[in-house]
Amino acid sequence: MIKSDLQVSVRRAAPHEADAVLAVLDEAARWLAGRGVVQWPDAFRPEWIEPALQAGEVWLAERDGAVVGTLTLQWSDPLWPDDGRAGYVHRFAVRRAAAGLGPRLLAWAEDKVREHGRDRLRLDCVAWNRPLRAYYEAAGFLHRGDVEINAPGSGTDRPRLSRYERAVRPSR
Repeated sequence: MIKSDLQVSVRRAAPHEADAVLAVLDEAARWLAGRGVVQWPDAFRPEWIEPALQAGEVWLAERDGAVVGTLTLQWSDPLWPDDGRAGYVHRFAVRRAAAGLGPRLLAWAEDKVREHGRDRLRLDCVAWNRPLRAYYEAAGFLHRGDVEINAPGSGTDRPRLSRYERAVRPSR
């Protein structure tokens, strides 16, 4: 468990905590949809997160005992060449009550990537989500190209994803 000065801790999600993960993801999906942003499906299905939960790749952020965010951190991604240099963030979401927590969770993910001896943090989003792309770019991520994929539940047959990468800063 990792603590910060604002009393947010990040811990590995247990396999039985799928409902907590889904609640954060679904809240974020509804919030995005309410603003006309089609990034995720209306509701996530448990089978979409269960393999990562079972593999210990899903993390929960908590504040005062309440889950306020989630992310999945993996060590490979079919959208990228397997160069062994990166950690890959997926299903990254923060509850509205914890708005502003995102940069700290990305910094936490960067620390984990560094601990694994890797020097890149990578992620993706739908190419047409301009606000999210701007968010990642403002956070120091560089656009590394777009790809089309087949994605069940994505709301489109072949979504176009923008890939982003940020160099992991060396330890101090």
